[in-house]
Amino acid sequence: MRFFIYIVIFLNSFLIYSQDTISFYFQTNKFELSDREKKRLSDWVAVNTTSKILAIHGFTDEVGSTGYNDTLAQKRVSFIYGQIENKVKIREDFKTISFGENFIQDIDKAKNRRASIYYLKEADLHKENEVLGIPEEIKEVEIPDNLPLHEKIALANVGTKIVLKNINFYQNTFAITPESNEALYDLLFVMQNNPGLRIQIQGHICCIDIDRRNLSLDRAKQVRRFLVFKGIQQHRITVTGFGTTQPIYPIPEENEQQAAENRRVEIEILSKR
Repeated sequence: MRFFIYIVIFLNSFLIYSQDTISFYFQTNKFELSDREKKRLSDWVAVNTTSKILAIHGFTDEVGSTGYNDTLAQKRVSFIYGQIENKVKIREDFKTISFGENFIQDIDKAKNRRASIYYLKEADLHKENEVLGIPEEIKEVEIPDNLPLHEKIALANVGTKIVLKNINFYQNTFAITPESNEALYDLLFVMQNNPGLRIQIQGHICCIDIDRRNLSLDRAKQVRRFLVFKGIQQHRITVTGFGTTQPIYPIPEENEQQAAENRRVEIEILSKR
């Protein structure tokens, strides 16, 4: 029998309270169940073929050395696993913890000599990731480029980057051109109407190998200055400059269109709460 033991500390807190548990009890210094406990386990298996096991924990009383008890607890877990394997669904990353005697002992020593199965019934399988504290995978959403900014923000997940179109600067400066006002006010509108929105403004430049003057950062700061001046709290906005380290097109660019797309301002969604 192939058997893997994983020590995963967070399971100890999640598994105690979040799903069904059943324990099977062993005689002193034994790692095989008595006939009576085998019958209990067999009966449990019979009515749980559609359940899903998340973990098995092994325990012993304090009789014997710590090393001996750790090994005994592992053997108890292994025995239970051998009885249920291929009979009840088990998580692919199935976890076991062998506590040995290192847990709060019950006054009744017989209750300490056990292996406990933590599982979800079929009706509760949709809670599996929640029980284990595993965040749901966030699916990338394709955001059409022609949407207005407020609609892009509404569709975006945390971590999404959005190019702020039509924000331009005078050549080799961080001074924003007047034609950029509409885009700046679109961003202001979004920040005003989404008080839980936090963003990072990211500056990019084109055409050169190294941003020695930190112009990309200064341009990002200038956009933040506008928002803060208009009343947006500064803690909602961080800034960074990437220089030419993240070009859309290789540098040197082949034409002005590529250069224009490389010198851009983006925002990354940090929080929408």
